[in-house]
Amino acid sequence: MAKKLFIPGPVNVSSEVFAAMSQPMIGHRMKEYAELHGRVKANLKKLMMTESRVFLATSSAFGVMEGAVRNLVKGRCANFCNGAFSDKWHDVTKRCGKEADAFKVPWGQPVTAELVDSALTTGKYDCITLIHNETSTGVLSPLPEIAEVLRKYPDVVSIIDTVSSMSAMSIPLDELGIDCCIFGVQKAFALPPGLAVFTATEKALERAKKVENRGYYFDFMEFATNDDKDNTPSTPCISLIYGLDCQLARFFEEGLDARWSRHLKMAEKTRRWAKELGFELFAPEGARSITLTSVINSRDIDLAAIKKNLGDKGYAFDDGYGKIKGQTFRIAHMGDMQPEELDEFLSVLGLEIR
Repeated sequence: MAKKLFIPGPVNVSSEVFAAMSQPMIGHRMKEYAELHGRVKANLKKLMMTESRVFLATSSAFGVMEGAVRNLVKGRCANFCNGAFSDKWHDVTKRCGKEADAFKVPWGQPVTAELVDSALTTGKYDCITLIHNETSTGVLSPLPEIAEVLRKYPDVVSIIDTVSSMSAMSIPLDELGIDCCIFGVQKAFALPPGLAVFTATEKALERAKKVENRGYYFDFMEFATNDDKDNTPSTPCISLIYGLDCQLARFFEEGLDARWSRHLKMAEKTRRWAKELGFELFAPEGARSITLTSVINSRDIDLAAIKKNLGDKGYAFDDGYGKIKGQTFRIAHMGDMQPEELDEFLSVLGLEIR
């Protein structure tokens, strides 16, 4: 039985997007593909408010997260960690043979501008990694404040993961000064998994030129060369790019302000619902995700049983992630989800809890 997904990704995909993905196949070296690629790239730049290079990679987000580390860390990297995925990024950095240190924050807390400043003032680091919206915990770190700190360190290249925040809120890359922004399309973009997007400023590309052993598949120089022709270094997932083209058009039809407002309203609704049922929220006030809410299981309910019961009723429910599985549960509210769909799920979930 197909389930309605209320998990933090993948999320539900609209029939309109699936229809767009079923368009006839084209060759990726044909002019038709270049036209598609160019249009998608232009709309992504509009969405992200950037003039930087925008690249499409057939990969999960972690592919380009690894690629960014291989391309941009020349000396030593500061990995800021406050959850499962940022912890993993540190592990990936080390596995790539890079010198790196993990700056760990307790799960449930944001990475602060003060922590970033304290690390970078040592002069030991030429690159940082940071997850804007840590999906494992539902914590949103203060990117504008962190970006302000980064301006003090012009030799440091910033790699920012916006996997579960991009398109759900305003993230003006050029205004922030982000060197490399990374995300996948299976969360707030509401597409099937398999396509990643990343950006690179001229500063980032200049750094990559000086780094050895970048590999091939995610070599920024290869992407830049092919970008000049509105193309990719290797065969792209054309069907997904058709879907992304459709979805970007739908974003602008809805209106970005309206889209961001819808996501915020659903987040606020979910937070109120949790508190009304006697739960506490995992993230502190001011650091709560817009796309998913992590709730502390303060009532010690049987989340595994609820997950099974909801599955039998046709709903996919998440009972926590990693070391906080069972101690928290996460409710996603992103992508194409509408408030009435969220109302339906919260009503059904509430009946299970009571």
